[in-house]
Amino acid sequence: MLKTIGLIVVLAVAAILLLALTKPSSFRVERSTTIAAPPEKIAALIDDFHQWNAWSPWAQLDPNMKTTYSGPTSGVGSIYEWEGNSTVGKGRMEILAVEPTKTTIKIDFLKPFEGRNTTDFVLEPQGTATRVNWIMNGPIRFFPGKVMSVFTTMDKVIGPDFDKGLTNLKSAAEH
Repeated sequence: MLKTIGLIVVLAVAAILLLALTKPSSFRVERSTTIAAPPEKIAALIDDFHQWNAWSPWAQLDPNMKTTYSGPTSGVGSIYEWEGNSTVGKGRMEILAVEPTKTTIKIDFLKPFEGRNTTDFVLEPQGTATRVNWIMNGPIRFFPGKVMSVFTTMDKVIGPDFDKGLTNLKSAAEH
């Protein structure tokens, strides 16, 4: 009986690992909203990490989170580092590029899992409003990324956070 259970467990693990091998080596998550504000007002909330507490979906998850800002106050070279509970983990963001309608940020997650990703905020003027696209791209390592992707997707994991963040950004920019 134990041999049968052991064989079933080994076969299940092997099947999961084989499925993981077929998963993509990168991911892309994208969410959008329209905000009744000009791109400059929205960009000011994105390009200055000091403003992220007003809209970031992760800012309120750990009231004791330690944050450090370095480099310029905003724009290229601006750096935001955080360390908090197991929900927010530890990481670092740096603004790599700022254009009138696009901001690119490098994100290095250090805990609970390591990850090196890029986030773009693309602002598309639409009359008196602005369409905001929040996009994250990154590689997926075999473990834990590809193994986890057998059961879920990055879109399901962080997509709802992007939705919440864009709702918060909309509220902050429209008031």
